[in-house]
Amino acid sequence: MAKSSDGQIRLKPGAWSQALAPAGVGDRLHGFAAEIFPICRSITGPGVRETLNHVERVIALQRTEVPTGAKVLDWTVPKEWTIRDAWIKNAAGERAVDFRKHSLHVLNYSIPVRARIPLEELKKHIFTLPDQPDLIPYRTSYYQERWGFCMTHNALEALPEGEYEVCVDADLAPGSLTYAEHVHVGDSEDEVLLQAHICHPSLANDNCSGIAVLAHLAAAMQGLRTRYTYRFLFAPGTIGAITWLAQNRNTASRIKHGLVMSCVGDAGGPTYKRTWRGDAPIDRAMAHVLKHSAATANVIDFFPYGYDERQYNSPGFRLDVGLFQRSQFATFPEYHTSADNLSFIVPDHLEASLRMAAQAIEVLECDARYASTAPEGEPQLGRRGLYSAIGGDKDGYAKNMAMLWVMNMADGRHSLLDIAERAKLPFATVAGMAEALKESGLLVPA
Repeated sequence: MAKSSDGQIRLKPGAWSQALAPAGVGDRLHGFAAEIFPICRSITGPGVRETLNHVERVIALQRTEVPTGAKVLDWTVPKEWTIRDAWIKNAAGERAVDFRKHSLHVLNYSIPVRARIPLEELKKHIFTLPDQPDLIPYRTSYYQERWGFCMTHNALEALPEGEYEVCVDADLAPGSLTYAEHVHVGDSEDEVLLQAHICHPSLANDNCSGIAVLAHLAAAMQGLRTRYTYRFLFAPGTIGAITWLAQNRNTASRIKHGLVMSCVGDAGGPTYKRTWRGDAPIDRAMAHVLKHSAATANVIDFFPYGYDERQYNSPGFRLDVGLFQRSQFATFPEYHTSADNLSFIVPDHLEASLRMAAQAIEVLECDARYASTAPEGEPQLGRRGLYSAIGGDKDGYAKNMAMLWVMNMADGRHSLLDIAERAKLPFATVAGMAEALKESGLLVPA
């Protein structure tokens, strides 16, 4: 670790994980997720802005408002949705469904309604999960104007015949779509894009976890000198990424690597979905990190469905942006239900996800090619103090092997990631020993 002339800290290989994901940060991540969990978010409206207010207490943000009706690529920015209350009252005036108790109870983007209708008619506007009868589903109607409610199937079955009063106290009117960015300026204009979606209400894993991890990653990066510029984007899913791309057509080419992050707080996976290209540097970095992080790691190929990685990888952009999750979306029973609550995400898993992202950043930042200054035969490491410097170290064997692999492959053509993959060693170990070899005069940048 060294300070540059402008006071920023330049981290050495091996130091990135601790600096960006310090031990114990999981409790802070979970606490932040708990703050934003109750907010009723959607693709537009006050819930998005309130969520960004919380993020803004962690990092500075630059917000952009794009008005309703604006053409964004092949889409149009929709009307803005504001929800105040929603309920279904029985004959006794009791709330059988109450938005104030859980924001999933209302069809997200529901148009306003106030009416008295019989149960038979009401059922046409209610969504349940018969196979998961104790859970409330998450349902939306962004681009088709309709009203509705969501509730547990058991609660629906328990409703007696009769007339019910329904109310969705909401506005769907001209307004704007909001997204926000935090930019950490590096030595290069080349960018790494890191994005979380901010449009899901009261879903802890599939929304709050990604926001929490990215906000705190951006905060930890402040004061560090980096090779790349890092753009942290908080935007509504699909329409938000499309709007950002439409607003940044001319500069999107600066993005050389990227990750969309969601569902990073549960016990599954971890899972990485490759870019369209399949062998981009971020693909290799994430595959390497996950391999050394968990025996249950899963790396899957790109397919054009999922989160906003599909927007960035579309044929008009082809940006190298992958998707990082723990459990893969739509594969776990809690997905898009009320079971995706604060007890479903765990501080240790949030912290581990942040650490894996930090390790991938370390690969991007520290990968380099070196040439040996003593390429003929194996150099004598002992007389340079390189063996003795790690004597008694519990990781001594791995470090010794890393030195030998680095010196064997330091021909100016192979990168440190190439070496780590060939040696089956963590990148940080290889890069750390390359730094020691460079300081001893055995390596020079290629």
